[in-house]
Amino acid sequence: MLKNPTLRLTFFYAASLAFILLNLWFVVKKDSLLINVLPFVFALVLLAIYSVDRLLYLVVFFTPLSVPLSQLRPGLPFDMNLPTEPLLFGVLLLFLLKLFSERDFNGKILRHPVSWAIWIYLFWLFLTSFTSTMPVVSFKFLLVKIWFVTAFYLLAIKLFEEQKNIPTFIWIYIVSFLIVIGYTIFRHTGYGLWNKQAAHFVMTPFFNDHTSYGAMLAMFIPFLTFFSFNRFGTVRQKWLARTVLVILLTAFILSYTRAAWLSLFAAIGVWTLLKLKIRFQTLLVTFLSLTAFILVFQKQIVLYLERNDDESSSNLIEHFSSMSNITSDASNLERLNRWSCAVRMFQDKPVFGYGPGTYMFQYAPYQLNRDRTIISTNAGDGGNAHSEYLGPLAETGLVGMLSVLFLFGTVIFTAIRTYSRLNDPRLKSLVAGALLGLVTYYVHGVMNNFLDTDKASVPFWGFTAVIVVLDLYSRKTAAAVAQQ
Repeated sequence: MLKNPTLRLTFFYAASLAFILLNLWFVVKKDSLLINVLPFVFALVLLAIYSVDRLLYLVVFFTPLSVPLSQLRPGLPFDMNLPTEPLLFGVLLLFLLKLFSERDFNGKILRHPVSWAIWIYLFWLFLTSFTSTMPVVSFKFLLVKIWFVTAFYLLAIKLFEEQKNIPTFIWIYIVSFLIVIGYTIFRHTGYGLWNKQAAHFVMTPFFNDHTSYGAMLAMFIPFLTFFSFNRFGTVRQKWLARTVLVILLTAFILSYTRAAWLSLFAAIGVWTLLKLKIRFQTLLVTFLSLTAFILVFQKQIVLYLERNDDESSSNLIEHFSSMSNITSDASNLERLNRWSCAVRMFQDKPVFGYGPGTYMFQYAPYQLNRDRTIISTNAGDGGNAHSEYLGPLAETGLVGMLSVLFLFGTVIFTAIRTYSRLNDPRLKSLVAGALLGLVTYYVHGVMNNFLDTDKASVPFWGFTAVIVVLDLYSRKTAAAVAQQ
């Protein structure tokens, strides 16, 4: 195509002149600068066609920096995160086109136990979207889930088959995140670094509030800890990781996110259990026993918690201890209000629920006057169900919640098995980093839910992909050793 150099040069100048004239016409006649977006669109299309890997990296980089459309153009009847969600939609279309044209995708990935857990989860979302009280909302919710799974599970697994790409994925997110952290701390200093009230909003517009910001900090701290103290990196790499780890820990403390603090302690506990080489079955029995204990003695536990009257404050110790204050802490009481609404919604529609993504539109009638707090609202603008478990229970019924638990349990089981099977310390640290990062989110998910956002979904599905690809690698390696 256009092999003659003169023809190529002529075409280049003709296309450039046409663009300049078209741009002038839009500016003078239409008073619009939208035409200037066209070169970037063409560049992204070419990138998607010739290098999907780089397009994924681009999405990862923009994820911490993405801004809701409602922040740029308030009053629109719809919202999306820019520029990540349009890019992810394009990735989904590209994946489907390649799948139908080439019909070549690794069957081992599609048949992996974690993949089966994901298919069950997505199938139930699909089914309950038809029975939803708000089908348009539910199918949009499903579409968002599908493009996250496509990009950062299916395509990420292919990307991570070259193992050096795993740290690259982590560092690209962190480098972009550091920009947000710098912006957040700079704004925070204007109000006083130990000002708890300011900690709630200084990360906007990049993060909606401090809870999602703290949750993402918690997810990446395990990886940075392993990068800082491993036995295989260079001295320069380790000190770079340690410097960034200190920055993230500082931001983590200043986020005043109690649930994130607790989730990191839980990750430390899981790491201890990994090092002690306790079997997964033992952990499962312990977890089920603890759950049964809480259910049996819930009244006594509530009575004990009601003795705590510590209010959330700028004092870090008091702020952390206020997590169990269910008597006067407005944030905790509102969370209990949202949970109670979710349970009542489930009792009305126990099989199919109200439909994926509908909680915030449907929960208001289920609020009881005795449960309402000073921050209660009927609009759902103060967050969703505040739980990755009770939210699906209300929206997709008991099977929906069980599918979430099955997915999380399958990932944990796979990660523990992979960690014990691997001998390479570098790969063991990557599996452990992904597992502990996900554990922080699983624990945080008891009290908040962010998987409908790009900020959480990109690392969540990316870390899951890391575990799966290293599990497949460890199986292949074990099989090769067995044949020798």
